[in-house]
Amino acid sequence: MSASWVPGVEAESDFSLANIPFGIISTQSDPTPRVAVAIGASVLDLKELAAQPDFLDVFPALKDHVDVFSKASLNSFAALGRPVHREVRAALQDLLSETTTRPAVLKDNTELRERAILPQTSVKLHLPMEIRDFTDFYAGYYHAYNCGVMFRGALPPLQPNYTHLPVGYHSRTSCIVVSQTPIRRPTGQVVVDPAAEIKEPTTLPCRRLDYELELGCFIAVPNDRGDSIPIKEADDHVFGYVLLNDWSARDIQSWESAPLGPLNGKNFATTISAWVVLADALEPFRVKALENKTPLQTYLKEEREANVFDIDLEVDLTSESSAAA
Repeated sequence: MSASWVPGVEAESDFSLANIPFGIISTQSDPTPRVAVAIGASVLDLKELAAQPDFLDVFPALKDHVDVFSKASLNSFAALGRPVHREVRAALQDLLSETTTRPAVLKDNTELRERAILPQTSVKLHLPMEIRDFTDFYAGYYHAYNCGVMFRGALPPLQPNYTHLPVGYHSRTSCIVVSQTPIRRPTGQVVVDPAAEIKEPTTLPCRRLDYELELGCFIAVPNDRGDSIPIKEADDHVFGYVLLNDWSARDIQSWESAPLGPLNGKNFATTISAWVVLADALEPFRVKALENKTPLQTYLKEEREANVFDIDLEVDLTSESSAAA
């Protein structure tokens, strides 16, 4: 993919032309939340772009949705479906490319560039979508196995159902916050001496606060209540992905989890990144999943083998007394 004419878009940038994730911003001059994309160290305010007279020439797929970038969440844009997302993303990549076919729209339009292209440091980032439901899946075999070792004692780490179906639980949507939101350490019932014959809980602030780096997925187009989505059509319903920090109070969780699962140990905070990477941006990273030797039910069998993403994720930890490690 060609380089971008936008200053500060380095080849190794997380926000290159190959990505251009979508998010919700506001500024001091316009505190109303609206849609933007990230490009290098800048953002492109799509509300400003949509106000231009040639907007529909560039984005014909939005003919009946000219106000979609003025919304305070990405829900309306997401609901338009992947074919529209794909067209809009391709048009934005062209506009921001050094070899753009439409230089007059933005690249050579100095006045619009000054209004629409802003430093990321100058904008406030908001929760990108209005979240109405939230399911946490045990999607990784080794992660699930290690959690089983942590909480199930002498019992087998995994339940017999694990390799047969997607195992998940519904969580609390109100606990989801955007990155950089301060998190308060939760208080709950903790068993101070797990080895004691008679286990007695004490109400304490969490002393085993944990994090789990995960990938969050936003669904774009819902199904009607009671209707199933064939697995071969499932990808068409995906809008995009975010980084997710599944905060966990392990000492609270270990006491409350048996037999119904976590509640207070999980529902105090879940952090997601402000930028949503569209599904098409991850297509080049598809690979074949690790082999599951358990025969699947017919409704779960996928036609294509490359059905997972090969993505490297990293965590930096910084304490009050040390640099990032």
